Amino acid sequence: MIPSDTDLTKTGLQATGHGRILLLACGALAREIIDLKAANGWDHMDLTCLPAILHIHPEKIPAAVAEAVDKHRAAYTDIFVVYADCGTGGLLQKTCDDLGVSMIEGPHCYSFFEGNDRFAEISETEFTAFYLTDFLVRQFDAFVWKPMGLDRHPELADMYFGNYEKLVYQAQTDDPALTEKAKACAKRLGLAFERRFTGYGDLKSELAGL
Repeated sequence: MIPSDTDLTKTGLQATGHGRILLLACGALAREIIDLKAANGWDHMDLTCLPAILHIHPEKIPAAVAEAVDKHRAAYTDIFVVYADCGTGGLLQKTCDDLGVSMIEGPHCYSFFEGNDRFAEISETEFTAFYLTDFLVRQFDAFVWKPMGLDRHPELADMYFGNYEKLVYQAQTDDPALTEKAKACAKRLGLAFERRFTGYGDLKSELAGL
């Protein structure tokens, strides 16, 4: 059973199962990883997630990952960290190197969902885009609207997003209701809307390599 987005945001997901490999992931990726595990029969992988809300304070991610690795290391042959750099300025990679564990490549989830090579190409001309994934569309208020104080002062949206031109919804799934919600998010921010179906991008190939 997949936890609610609220639980994945605030508390994460505890590991269950008897796999050889532990996927230590951000709660924002839980649904995608669970879907990939089920579709491919990856029963040798267990999943645990840290609270997705850590992204509001990325400086806390390396220490949280280190604590989780220490907690679970004895129970698994290998641990794979399913976080990109995610605003840690290289500190997460250093932490993983020090711990002797691997992590997914890329600066952030927008990049590996798009495909890191493809994202590197388009980022040169798409620097006025604001990105949302399936999870962030569902949790728009918790990760964008409220942390920026727009629930109290919506007039500040023009100041925060004045240099952006469009909202790019990177869709992992074909969900018409989610697309409509993403369009509504773009409207609230005063941005043009683009839906781009990415599927799971490099996340699928990285996990398949395990």
